[in-house]
Amino acid sequence: MTFNFWSLDYLYYPVSGIMWVWHKVFGSFMGASNPWAWVLSIVFLVWTLRLLLFKPFMKQMDSQLKMQAIQPQMKKLREKYKDDRQRLSEEMLKLNREAGVNPIGGCLPALIQAPVFIGLFHVLRMFQPVSNGQGGWTFRDNVYFFGKADVENFGLAKLFTHGPEGKGAPLSATMNMDAGQLAHMLGDRATVIWVGIPLTILAGIATHLTSRRSVNRQKELNPEAANSGQAAIMNKLMLYGFPVFVVIGGPFFPLAILFYWLANNSWTFGQLTVAHRMQDKRKATEEALVVEQKQASRFSRPTPGAKPSVGTKPAPGSKPAPGSKPAPGGKPSLSKDATAGSGANATAGSDSQDVDAGATAASTAAGSAARTKPATGQSKSGGQNRPQPGGRSAAGGRKNPNRNNSRKKRKR
Repeated sequence: MTFNFWSLDYLYYPVSGIMWVWHKVFGSFMGASNPWAWVLSIVFLVWTLRLLLFKPFMKQMDSQLKMQAIQPQMKKLREKYKDDRQRLSEEMLKLNREAGVNPIGGCLPALIQAPVFIGLFHVLRMFQPVSNGQGGWTFRDNVYFFGKADVENFGLAKLFTHGPEGKGAPLSATMNMDAGQLAHMLGDRATVIWVGIPLTILAGIATHLTSRRSVNRQKELNPEAANSGQAAIMNKLMLYGFPVFVVIGGPFFPLAILFYWLANNSWTFGQLTVAHRMQDKRKATEEALVVEQKQASRFSRPTPGAKPSVGTKPAPGSKPAPGSKPAPGGKPSLSKDATAGSGANATAGSDSQDVDAGATAASTAAGSAARTKPATGQSKSGGQNRPQPGGRSAAGGRKNPNRNNSRKKRKR
């Protein structure tokens, strides 16, 4: 079989390639024709694809949470711009952009799963016998990555074989398959029905449980949105419409598709459980952080009308703690000894300054008195007596000898 660029071979080849790898793994120790090796290859094909889609799935869950968080704002926008469709679309796009919501990105995992189902359904149908043009049936020479031997092994792989001919329930058989095709695969219709009906019911129950968990989560986060309008209709469709579709479509699907459906819904249920626990844990952490911030702001915020304290001064004589640094803009506190020493130095300095100031004042007063008081022996007209040779001035404290001579003459 060659690659056709104008078909869905872009989808069929990857699906068949992953299934081929897992069949080689399980067939290596279980046998290439073992039906359970083929069942496990289909199951692990589903789980491989779902594991690759786990990160987009988590982004979808986060997007749904964000969309539910902005639903009240969306409701206000619809009421405000109910008469202006264009403005409403612009405002809704703006709100989604600000909230980090991508409606298209949230649908990505679901959009990818649908082509995978279509691809697997097509590949499994290719394993069914085809007419050989002579009124008989034959298997194809190859099915994408599978060769002729693998195609025959899958076509003849049967569950619950019985009887001398080894008839049973072929994996590629349907409950309403043509009798000639079923006979070519050594299939027994009764066995196919007995296997197909329980698988169909289990697949429907798994679909219902998965849908119920998703709907309950939506009601838990946003009850009003989940019970109103189109959301309520979609929830009813998920809870009852999809499971009924699986049960009704079961007779038209190969048994391998029913295994696929059961494995896919089982994975989805477990993945939702893990994702919801992760979201709850993250939400609890964020709420605890918000509470801590509120408590911290309540203790640090002053009461209304109270003046915030700039800082407290240390007690006199208190020593700073070892290794502590002064607050920005604050002066380091001094110890008691340093304070006493600085006080003594300040007192001594003050005394010395007083002595110097007194001496300076005395010298200044004496100088001014000497300038203003007339000298001894000065005449009234302002003349000044000059000292005689051998005599001293009045400033020196010795008597004028001329004055003594005049006194002797008067006595005589």
